[in-house]
Amino acid sequence: PEWHIQNVSSATGNHTLHAVGVARSIKIYKGGGVAISSQGESSTSEGYVFEAINGAAKEKLPVIFVIQDNKYGISVPQADQSANVRVAQNYSGIRNLKIMYCDGKNVFNSMNTMHDAKNYALENSLPVIVHANCVRIHSHSNSDRHELYRDENERHCVKLSDPLTRFRIQLLHSGKFTEEELDTLDKEAKKVISAAHKKVIKLPDPDPKSIFDFVTPEPYVSQKYPEGIHDGSEGKKMRLIEALNSTLKTEFRRNPDTFIWGQDMANKEKGGIFNVSKGMQKEFGPVRVFNAPIAEDYIVGTSNGMTRYNDKIRVVIEGAEFADYFWPAMEQLVDSSHDYWRSNGQFSPNITIRLASGGYIGGGLYHSQNIEAALTTLPGLRVVYPSFADDAAGLLRTAIRSRGLTLFLEPKAMYNDPSGEAVVPEDFEVPFGKARIRREGTDLTIITYGNTVPMSLQVAGQLQQENGQSVEVVDIRSLVPLDEETILNSVKKTSRALVVHEDKVFAGFGGEIVSLITEKAFEYLDAPVKRVGSTFTPVGFNRILEKAILPDMERIAAAAKELLAY
Repeated sequence: PEWHIQNVSSATGNHTLHAVGVARSIKIYKGGGVAISSQGESSTSEGYVFEAINGAAKEKLPVIFVIQDNKYGISVPQADQSANVRVAQNYSGIRNLKIMYCDGKNVFNSMNTMHDAKNYALENSLPVIVHANCVRIHSHSNSDRHELYRDENERHCVKLSDPLTRFRIQLLHSGKFTEEELDTLDKEAKKVISAAHKKVIKLPDPDPKSIFDFVTPEPYVSQKYPEGIHDGSEGKKMRLIEALNSTLKTEFRRNPDTFIWGQDMANKEKGGIFNVSKGMQKEFGPVRVFNAPIAEDYIVGTSNGMTRYNDKIRVVIEGAEFADYFWPAMEQLVDSSHDYWRSNGQFSPNITIRLASGGYIGGGLYHSQNIEAALTTLPGLRVVYPSFADDAAGLLRTAIRSRGLTLFLEPKAMYNDPSGEAVVPEDFEVPFGKARIRREGTDLTIITYGNTVPMSLQVAGQLQQENGQSVEVVDIRSLVPLDEETILNSVKKTSRALVVHEDKVFAGFGGEIVSLITEKAFEYLDAPVKRVGSTFTPVGFNRILEKAILPDMERIAAAAKELLAY
């Protein structure tokens, strides 16, 4: 980082999005620099590379995309990758984009072209593609044998184009150096490289215990609300949507380095598809609150880049409108989740991804998905899922103030539902990994989150009223990290456990909770652990089908009664 060289992964070309994000921050903070990404021509086949170049041109950002065209993607020839012989021509119709060409085998031509590109990007605050005509002299890697797809004549010709050999000839022809002087430089360079190699080889092997270092940054720690609970004596009663909106505005007033963007974020009075962010742009302006294109990978990837520029920056994404449409961003989400670990703690993408999740709105299979089970498998990603207004406010505040990547799932059916209302203290904070006992009991524990928390509470109330049975309801709130202690203590007290969530029973997150209980509290159980969730089907649009698929109070009550009678 001190050299302004960023750590990138091996995913082909995905760092183009990071470069665009860095350039956006340069422009916002008037940093007076340019961002540069460098990749092979085969990376331009990736859709997100187009998103990066198109987005940079649309936003008028000072970024240089260097395309090193060596005509091969491992063994795949350029003819099988691009409609145009020069891949940069694929972008020739994009407005505000400058395309420059150079001989990548010629040091001076390459240097001069990069100098021109830098000046153009700086002076015009516009993106540039530098298309470098290169050669690949050897195989792609140790596991690749280019003899299998390149004939002897081609292999001989590319060796003649070796830029180091050509550079030496140019220096000699210039009369500035003699053979002896270049030989001396060559020997000195080899000595430096050899010394560095020996130094690295002598370094001790890593400690196996270090695998747990830098998985996730230490989060913001609440001093006033260490358990994430309050007595309800202070604050205003709000619905979930009001609490989210109020918290966003409070945090933006507190921290001028906070930004929010997403689809439908900044269109007059519209603040997100559900108006959760209503009034944000009006108060904080278009630099901090702005629209994103319908390109989820671009949204996450460039947010990652923004935070690379300055660790103080916090980006809130109101992405994809619905969680169902977030899947195109998986490539960048995976990459961002291990940035902190991969960089040995030197970089952390400080991003909060807000997604409207779940069903119960008659939305069908693409407005009803629960995606948390798949995403909790990513180390380095925090996942939270509040169901009440106070928890939504407290978790959002903690997420924005924390370093690292947080997936903030919002049960959209609860946005305006009175059952999710709560008194919200103005400064309320909920730590990650702290469950909340919403109702105390002694006969059965219901562990739940999201849309099914209010249902479980109503079922608990009915069972108490009808049969005098005492049911404890644990709202886990935070899936990753998970509050194992609260769950286990409750199960040890009641000796019966029912896990309830909206997601599918098969492969749902509840399976992790059941595994936890059976592994660490088995001897305390008086009955098998049961689960209630949705069927292993997509969610139907028809309300009759939706009711047959998603869990409801009737199913929760039936499972609870079965356990209590066991």
